Amino acid sequence: MRRLVITCLTFTLLTGCGMDDNTDPLQVTDTLTAATPATAPPATTPPAGTVQPAPPTQHTAYDRDTRTLVLAAGPQLNLIDTTTGNRRTLDLPAAPSTLRAQGGQVLAALPDAGQITRIDLRTTTAHPTPVAGAPVDAIDLDPHRTAVALRDTATVTILTDGHPTTTTEKFQGPAQLLTQAGQLYVLDRLTTAITPINPATGEKGAGLRAGEGATNTVQDRYGRILTIDTRGQALLAFSTDPLILKQRYPVPGAPYGLTYDPTTDTAWTTLTATNELVGYDIAGGEPRETHRIPTISQPDSLALDPNTHTLYIASANGAGYQVVRP
Repeated sequence: MRRLVITCLTFTLLTGCGMDDNTDPLQVTDTLTAATPATAPPATTPPAGTVQPAPPTQHTAYDRDTRTLVLAAGPQLNLIDTTTGNRRTLDLPAAPSTLRAQGGQVLAALPDAGQITRIDLRTTTAHPTPVAGAPVDAIDLDPHRTAVALRDTATVTILTDGHPTTTTEKFQGPAQLLTQAGQLYVLDRLTTAITPINPATGEKGAGLRAGEGATNTVQDRYGRILTIDTRGQALLAFSTDPLILKQRYPVPGAPYGLTYDPTTDTAWTTLTATNELVGYDIAGGEPRETHRIPTISQPDSLALDPNTHTLYIASANGAGYQVVRP
C-alpha cells in the first residue's frame, strides 16, 4: 500500500492524480501530526566525554567566532564560554523555536512573542524585530533580507530591513529554512516535505516528500540537503539542482538531533530511543557509520564546533550537556 501511495504522490506532482485542485499533493492524510523525539529510556551506559549541568534544553547552537555554546531552556538562554567555562544567562520574552549562531550573534525565532531576536553574544544584549504570524524559524539571505517561517499563517515571508516584502502561498507546517545557490528551501514537518522557494518572488517550486516524519535538516558542502526522518528512522540526502532524493539510509533508534561537520564530511545524529550519537561519513555514494557514542538521556539537540570537531549534546530532561571530542 505504501508503494501505491508514493506512486500516486509522484504522479500528483505532474498531473494532479485526479484530485481537486485545492488538495495539497504532498498531504496523505487529513490529520497531520509532526514527528517528535522518542521518549528516551534511562541511560544505562556511562556517557562518553564529559557531562556538565544544565536545565532541560530544547535547542542548542554554537558560535565559532566567540566560541560560545548556546542552550535554550524555555525562555532562558544559557551562554557558555567553551574556552573558560564562564556562564551567562539571558531571559527572552518567550521560548525560541529555533536558534542560529553565526558571526558573534544568535538569531532566534520567538513565535509566542511575535518576534525574531538577534542576540549579541559579546554584550549579551537582545535586539528584537516584531514579526506578525508567530515566527518559528528565520534565516538571513543577505545583509538586508531575512526569510521567516510563520506558524499562524503557515507561510514564509521575506523581510527587507525588517519589513515584509514578499510572502509565499500557504504551507501546512513550515518549520525550518535553509538556502542553497540563491534558492530558499522549506521543511514542512506536517506534510513531511521539502519545498523550494524563489526568495525574490515567493513562488513555490515542486516539493518532495521527505520520508514519513521529517524533523530536522542541514546542508552539506556538496549542496545537498540532509534530513532526518524521525518517524521513518532514516537519514535522507536530497540534491538541489534539481530537487531529487538521492539517498535514504536506515537509522534505527528514533534519530532526531542533526549536525554536519564539513571538514570530515560527517553527519551526526542523536538517537533518542537508545541514548546514542551516531556519525556517518557521507562523502561516498552511501552513508557509512564511523562513530557510535553513548550519550546522556534524552539527547534531543546537539551542536558542533567546526574548528575542533567538538560535539555538544544537550538533554531535554535535565541530564545536562555532554562534551565529546571524537
